[in-house]
Amino acid sequence: MTRDVRVSAPTEDRHPGTTGIDMLSTLEVLQVINGEDAKVAPAVAEVLPTLAALVDLAVESLRAGGAVHYFGAGTSGRLAVLDAAELLPTFNAPPGLFTAHHAGGAEALLRAVENVEDDVDLGRAEASALRPGDIAIGLTASGRTPFVGGALSCARERGAVTALVTANPHADLAPLADHLLAVNTGPEAITGSTRLKAGTAQKLVLNTFSTAVMIRLGRTWSNLMVDVVATNAKLRGRVLRILQEASGAGEDEARAALEQAGGELKPALLSMLAGVDAAQARAAIAGHGGSVAAALQALQSPNGTTSRATPISTNSSNTTSTTGSNANSHTTSNTVPTGESA
Repeated sequence: MTRDVRVSAPTEDRHPGTTGIDMLSTLEVLQVINGEDAKVAPAVAEVLPTLAALVDLAVESLRAGGAVHYFGAGTSGRLAVLDAAELLPTFNAPPGLFTAHHAGGAEALLRAVENVEDDVDLGRAEASALRPGDIAIGLTASGRTPFVGGALSCARERGAVTALVTANPHADLAPLADHLLAVNTGPEAITGSTRLKAGTAQKLVLNTFSTAVMIRLGRTWSNLMVDVVATNAKLRGRVLRILQEASGAGEDEARAALEQAGGELKPALLSMLAGVDAAQARAAIAGHGGSVAAALQALQSPNGTTSRATPISTNSSNTTSTTGSNANSHTTSNTVPTGESA
């Protein structure tokens, strides 16, 4: 016999301002939803100090060979899968660096799979391979999803750092989280539809978290994606454009540098900026944790200038030698290893 659960969370409350939404014109419906969406970013801003601490811990973990694991069901799990999957083409993140565990696996990405989000043991099983120092991030709008609770409980037992991303400031699972990111988005325009504001908040948190981690790991130079994987014509064009924008060179010179670097953007860029050959550039990047900024600083001449003036101004966070990246020994992938709205 199935058991009913009455969820107590702001996302389940009825929004007093949208009770007549079904009687509005199409434009008015859109304006109401858009007005609610505008409240999400300020709510996310409230948890940024906690998120910053989590970013720093994740960077420390990844540099030491650890990994980041997301756990979620329904919309939360799908957003986690999306974030982990996009890190490969955007930042060339190696498999296993970020892994999304979605309750119900690939099947649940497209349709609901009965009872998987209520399975505590399934959550525990998904977290069973975590190691001390890994980062386990649970995502649940309601703050109570049993699958996520099982995962965080097991992760904590295995010595991982735990975090919870939720839209419920009084989340039931808060005691399992070392870092609580409760984004108070309030009632949804359509009662209980957490794919709206709560889902948008989770997407913003994941975007900012993983992007900040990649920046701190040296996978950007200035605000350019110098680790981008050129898997299609658009991205191959982007690689050339990035190289030109970063170096100030013409297209022919950029193409030549890219060819000499075997098609790899980072050594091509550093060779142009520092006036060294591709082999020297590749070695310098490898010796500085994958960071172009740190490698460039190391290759600077004694008077502090490089052989090529760079047209892009960089702030102090791009010129320190503390950024770096490590692939880890995990064999998990950036996609799903194993549902409905959390």
